[in-house]
Amino acid sequence: MNNSPTIITAIRGPVMLMTLGGVMAMDHFGQLGFWKTWPVLLIVLGLFKLLERVFSSPTAPVSER
Repeated sequence: MNNSPTIITAIRGPVMLMTLGGVMAMDHFGQLGFWKTWPVLLIVLGLFKLLERVFSSPTAPVSER
């Protein structure tokens, strides 16, 4: 049984929150502005969606006609 998509889906939320916290901390401490680093959130979300597709198995084969 391949449960990789389940694990990836389960950790997606916490990783996104940690990424958001890191980006906001960098903004707070003056290293980088949030307006420059918010695309990191989109990149992390896109990577998780890509991993879900790569590790997911097809649900059902296409029936022959």
